[in-house]
Amino acid sequence: MKKIKMLLSAFLLCLTTMTYAAKVDTLQVPSVAMGKTYKAAVVLPNSYAKSKTTFPVMYLLHGAYGHFSDWLKNTPNKKLVHNLADQYNMIIVMPEGETFSFYIDSPVNKESQFETFITQEVIQKVDKTYKTIANKNGRVITGLSMGGHGALYLSARHPDLFCAAGSMSGAVDMSTMLNRDSSAQIVKLMQPVFGDKSGNTELYEQNSVLRMADKLKTNKLPLIIDCGVDDFLIEPNRELHRRLVYNKVDHDYTERPGAHTWDYWENSLPYHVLFFSKILLKNQVTAKK
Repeated sequence: MKKIKMLLSAFLLCLTTMTYAAKVDTLQVPSVAMGKTYKAAVVLPNSYAKSKTTFPVMYLLHGAYGHFSDWLKNTPNKKLVHNLADQYNMIIVMPEGETFSFYIDSPVNKESQFETFITQEVIQKVDKTYKTIANKNGRVITGLSMGGHGALYLSARHPDLFCAAGSMSGAVDMSTMLNRDSSAQIVKLMQPVFGDKSGNTELYEQNSVLRMADKLKTNKLPLIIDCGVDDFLIEPNRELHRRLVYNKVDHDYTERPGAHTWDYWENSLPYHVLFFSKILLKNQVTAKK
């Protein structure tokens, strides 16, 4: 009888854990700009279902060669994003960015308009679907590698949408990719964005975050930027840091042991969420648990 009670207690505990764990939705987001529908993963904190309050939202962008589900599938701890959503009581949205969009609007291809997609179509769909704080004071953005570039790029160009931004191992100088051994492959992969000019270094530089130091200063958004010391993108990140320091732009910059790996990004993401949580608290938009 005692064993039966213990098993029943364990079962009820497991059931309770399952019931109140963070929930993941796969949201279909129609894109008028691109004439197709893309997916976004949305992690809702365990308090969401029974709460009548609105929640802050963190947009979490994936890197090159990836897709919207990367942050849920590729971290060593598969519950990382779930746990952070629960811990900080926020909605975490991971939208599709395709393998090499860099989250910009292509000047030559109407089917690659990811700046418009994220800033207009994804945010609008999320705000209509969920109980969100639907203004910049409750919205932050970050990402890894290509997504780090995307987060800084989009927040710099749309400071009316976000109250803070971050970058993990960000490809902040897009032209760096053309200096690697795989440059021919990069040129091919970037053709949907830049077309016949995808081998033009100047075009990459024009769209790089490194060129946005003045814009980042003007916007005055809180920024958190980090990169592993063994990452092939460490030097562009150091250069961005130098330019921000020169321009007297307040920002949190960190270098840690690590390379361009999921182990590094799993370690990095909690620092970003902690950084954002303090800003959201200051904005008085944190949801009640």
